[in-house]
Amino acid sequence: MRGSSGDGTPGPELGLSLSTVGAYAVIAVSGEIDMYTAPKLREAVRQLSAEGRMRVAIDLTPTEFCDSTGLGVLIGARRRLTDAGGALVVVCSNPRIRKLLDLTGLDKVLDVREAVPSE
Repeated sequence: MRGSSGDGTPGPELGLSLSTVGAYAVIAVSGEIDMYTAPKLREAVRQLSAEGRMRVAIDLTPTEFCDSTGLGVLIGARRRLTDAGGALVVVCSNPRIRKLLDLTGLDKVLDVREAVPSE
């Protein structure tokens, strides 16, 4: 089971840290994005949108794991922000997560970059 190492010690959790780079609100995601932790990321994007912060960068560089639920959150975030006239950038220089985005074709759907735009 995710979130537990099997020996009773907790496994990697989801850590979110918020910052601002230029016009972008940046959510740096550490740990694992799975069916148990994805709602936390979804809520963070929803909250930023509700605050009128419509340019969001989700930094997956420190992310250790992402399952299909996490990918769904990224697609939903893109839809929410673009429907409201905003933009989502996915920042990822992590080779494992980048390969996942490439294999699923999401690198063609999402705006995936090596760094947060400075615009």
